[in-house]
Amino acid sequence: MATAVAKTIDRKDLTGPALRTFFNIAEAWKLSESEQMAVLGLDSRSTLHNWKRGEVAALSKDALERISYVMGIYKGLQILVPATADEWVRKPNKAKSFAGKSALDRMVSGNVSDLYVVRQYIDGQRG
Repeated sequence: MATAVAKTIDRKDLTGPALRTFFNIAEAWKLSESEQMAVLGLDSRSTLHNWKRGEVAALSKDALERISYVMGIYKGLQILVPATADEWVRKPNKAKSFAGKSALDRMVSGNVSDLYVVRQYIDGQRG
């Protein structure tokens, strides 16, 4: 009986697809450069531009975690409110997690935990 060897996917393998997906979502959500930087946890505009050009060997675990949350938020919204999914992130929300502000206001705080809170909220709405 042959043993299948699973390829270990590392951060380097995930970097290109993760960045392409993030920047496509950022475009759909009409995120400004400063919003993109905040969501990604970046301090440097030049780093953002390098990432847009694919000039990064491997993303940090933090950046991959942030992008993973964004992808989950995007997917959840496409399921919950497909007609208005891309606009939803900017709409004020009365839910306790948002206190009348938008999900994007929460996501651009710079804290990865806020991306988690938004993701959990959307997952909770999906049931």
